[in-house]
Amino acid sequence: MRTILHIDMDAFFAAVEQRDHPELRGRPVVVGGAGEERGVVAAASYEARAFGIRSAMPSREAHRRCPDAVFLPPRHDYYAAVSRDIFEIFTRYTPEIEPLSIDEAFLDVSGALKLFGTGPAIATRIRADIRQEIGLTASAGVASNKFLAKLASEMHKPDGLTVVPCAPHEIEAFLAPLAVGRIWGVGPVLEAKLCAQGIQTIGDLQHASNDALEGVVGKHTADHLRKLARGIDTRPVASESREKSISREHTYAKDVRDLAVITRTLQELVENVGRRLRVAGLYAGTARIKIRWQGFQTITRQSALDPPCCDDFTLRAAAFRLLHATPLLHPVRLIGFGVQDMQSRPTQQLNLFDVEGQNQERRERLSRTIDAVRERFGSESLDFGG
Repeated sequence: MRTILHIDMDAFFAAVEQRDHPELRGRPVVVGGAGEERGVVAAASYEARAFGIRSAMPSREAHRRCPDAVFLPPRHDYYAAVSRDIFEIFTRYTPEIEPLSIDEAFLDVSGALKLFGTGPAIATRIRADIRQEIGLTASAGVASNKFLAKLASEMHKPDGLTVVPCAPHEIEAFLAPLAVGRIWGVGPVLEAKLCAQGIQTIGDLQHASNDALEGVVGKHTADHLRKLARGIDTRPVASESREKSISREHTYAKDVRDLAVITRTLQELVENVGRRLRVAGLYAGTARIKIRWQGFQTITRQSALDPPCCDDFTLRAAAFRLLHATPLLHPVRLIGFGVQDMQSRPTQQLNLFDVEGQNQERRERLSRTIDAVRERFGSESLDFGG
């Protein structure tokens, strides 16, 4: 049984604008063409949606429905940068990520349950990370497949979490009262055809005869709809099997100036990333830190790791060098550490005269020994200080 999440940001473009401009919070905001000009709505805040404004609606129609709405031009490059921060959070929990757009993705967390808990627990953690670190809300669906997870994420927006049961009869009962148009791929035209035959809900579709359904949509589509009506979807989350990067971040409850506190946090992040590297059997070629000040201004610094490594000692040294080379001009809101440029083995081969190579192997063995001790006796059983 797989555990699939669908994470969908709430009114993403508009929410980013409301986050960055507090005076817009609580007001109808439309991102897209100016209200009295030709253009279309790219995104609408939930306050604007109350007036019937939706994405892809002509801007003039949106302005007619809500003349008091605030119309803003889209900032696509900026939204893409925020999206990268969100997807970086996803990578903390699983490498199996399938982006659907800039603001939504499927995550297969089946392999992360022992590390992070149940599917709902992981979804809750991801949503909390997004809220605390990015300042936005996301809705999530948790299910055994992609179809159900996506349908669930749409059910309690904004800032909602919906969990679909796993037993087949419970899945059918969960789906039965929903409109047939909620099935992924059933658009307005097909929905109208099905409703004309008395198939208005997914429950109706579950009980429709083969002849009646095939007479409307044909055999191939009928077979497909019958499977979805029972919650059957075997498509895998389409992602690359190997992680491109691993990262971990921490957001402080209050902005921090104390370098000792920041250094201690960074050490803990390095240990988390190093352990995940070793579990995955990977070696990192680049280390990077991220620092975010008040107001979400963010800087990143990175350096090459030559040769690639996975031990805590080398990673910690690289992280501290990057931190100490970065002037802390403002109190720190968030500190992060990550690695990238992964490979499955170090580039240098160990030989009798390779002293540094031997040292690296010792550091890696010691790091793996520390992992084993912490796995057995708890994460606090070994503490090497700041």
